[in-house]
Amino acid sequence: MPLCLAASTLAAVLAADHFTLAWTHSIEKIRWEEDYLVEGQALRLTEARIRGSGAGMEPPDGAVLDAHGVWHYTPKLAPLAVLRITQSPYTAGYELCNDGRCRPLGELLPGLPDGVVELRACD
Repeated sequence: MPLCLAASTLAAVLAADHFTLAWTHSIEKIRWEEDYLVEGQALRLTEARIRGSGAGMEPPDGAVLDAHGVWHYTPKLAPLAVLRITQSPYTAGYELCNDGRCRPLGELLPGLPDGVVELRACD
């Protein structure tokens, strides 16, 4: 099942049944990553990682710290029909990673405006 991205009048389709959404925390400047599976008509969050800790970035109970200082955990979240994220001019943008490559969302959606970006399983 491919992944659909949409923002304002822009749209793109990515042939991926799994992906990682990554971003840098606006204050702590620490990378955060979430892995998703595209299953049927939903996105299922399977694992998250925080590459350090700081204000507002405390790892949850059950998180495991690896030898490289990265916290790994499995969030308790029901599958999502739509994942909505917000692009802001005041923070670094999101990256979407799959097949060993990370790309800024603006590369996948050229001309991406600030505002809400929706990710969902394509129909």
